[in-house]
Amino acid sequence: MNELTNDMTQETAPAASWRALFSTPKPVLAMLHLGGEDQAERLSRARRETAVLVDGGVDAVIVENYFGDVDDVRRVLDALSNGAVPPVIGLNVLRDTERAFALADEFPVAFVQIDSVAGHLAPDDDAEYAERLAERRAASRALVFGGVRFKYQPVNSGRPEAEDLALGAQRSDAIVVTGDGTGVETALSKIERFREALGPSYPLIVGAGVTDENAAAQLLHADAAIVGSFFKDSYRDTGVVDADHVARFMTAVARVRSGL
Repeated sequence: MNELTNDMTQETAPAASWRALFSTPKPVLAMLHLGGEDQAERLSRARRETAVLVDGGVDAVIVENYFGDVDDVRRVLDALSNGAVPPVIGLNVLRDTERAFALADEFPVAFVQIDSVAGHLAPDDDAEYAERLAERRAASRALVFGGVRFKYQPVNSGRPEAEDLALGAQRSDAIVVTGDGTGVETALSKIERFREALGPSYPLIVGAGVTDENAAAQLLHADAAIVGSFFKDSYRDTGVVDADHVARFMTAVARVRSGL
């Protein structure tokens, strides 16, 4: 491993920030995809789904413009901020990191998820990107959960995976690992590689494809899971959050926690 990777085997500031944010081991971060036919339906569904998720015991809710737009994100953040606030609110504004940080500064957002923080840009573009991201992180109270080799993201760095992970860890407070697509199980071998490269204390999140059946194996080397599709009535991103699916998943996670 290179020098950057070796440094991550020691206790990290991100690990301390993680513990301050999540007191429960193996937290579950639920994704709000903002589905619906119009603005009113997207907002009402987000409210209902958040209530189901919070009642089911999830540790955080991530608001994402997966189906909606940034205006929908703003309305949902406003509603969550003035209603029954989830334990932790996260935010992912796809394709617009600047807007994500602006909204995180305006609302009680604990973390911003960015689908790729290293590896997706050619070297000539990466330095400028890293400088701007560092500026936004320094000016924001929100943590950054960053993807490396993330689903649907290109790999243009020309660097080995471990080097991109080392840079990603410098640019984030946690790394998110996924397989090839939404709802697709993340390969255990990939999770294991990421854990080895990041070291034992750096926060690692499995960001796709976690189910009640694979939760124990997926969380063996990871610190948390982002769950979207499994919570839906159809087990697809287009579905609606189902209380029974939430209960099944959280029961599986409770068994994982009890074995720690």
